[in-house]
Amino acid sequence: MILSMTGFGKAVATASNKKITVEIKSLNSKQLDISSRIPAAFREKELELRNMIATELVRGKVDFQIYAESIGVETTVSLNIPLMAAYKAQVEEMARQLGLAWPDDWYSVLLRFPETIKSELPASLSDDECAALFKASTEAIEGLMQFRRKEGKKLEEFFRVKITNIRELLLSIDPFEKERVAKIRARLEENLSKLDSVSFDKNRLEQELIFYIEKLDINEEKQRLSQHLNYFIETLESGNGQGKKLGFISQEMGREINTLGSKSNNAEMQKIVVKMKDELEQIKEQVLNVM
Repeated sequence: MILSMTGFGKAVATASNKKITVEIKSLNSKQLDISSRIPAAFREKELELRNMIATELVRGKVDFQIYAESIGVETTVSLNIPLMAAYKAQVEEMARQLGLAWPDDWYSVLLRFPETIKSELPASLSDDECAALFKASTEAIEGLMQFRRKEGKKLEEFFRVKITNIRELLLSIDPFEKERVAKIRARLEENLSKLDSVSFDKNRLEQELIFYIEKLDINEEKQRLSQHLNYFIETLESGNGQGKKLGFISQEMGREINTLGSKSNNAEMQKIVVKMKDELEQIKEQVLNVM
């Protein structure tokens, strides 16, 4: 089964005094591109988390976020009063030298300055917190992979329908192809018959007609396109990690369909070719989402 690159996963784990929430989502991308938002307390584990994501997800534009909430205990936060007193003294001195009025609300002014609020965070994660972090991360990644598998199944069903449509359109060309040769021959002979003063060698005309009709022959293009359709399905069934390969096959299918259109020389055949192109464009658009 193929996998989609689109997915979302979320998980929550608790340590002794923290609730840790991990969210991860992915979109299609040619390579693996991870962007993360991680609290400062968890930065020491960022490299391990990125390696874990890279191993599981392989490709995609990945957004990884961690939220941490304190539970069951009061957060150790205090005001840095000596620093705030120093800030206030400097503001008062500035006001005197510049002839400015003092602020009406000292609280809002002083609290804007850096490091006026102190939060006593632990120097490193405890074993309990570390275990909760990786538990939530693992579960979130697995949730995303389940999402990818579900979306991959939908994509596979979509591709099978579109390949079947192209195959049926290819078969519908046959009746028009047979009558096309007779029409081309009749048109050329009719145009030549209108030229009363021109004589021509009928044997030579026959040879030129055969040469011209051979140039318009589409049997090779039909055969190659049919082979590409079969190869697309075979690749689809071979497992995940086939997104790029499916993209290359769809490009080859496009070349054969374009050649069919340029050689068709028949209005009904060209309509069929346009329908085939429409089906193929839908395939190409969705192939970008395949892992």
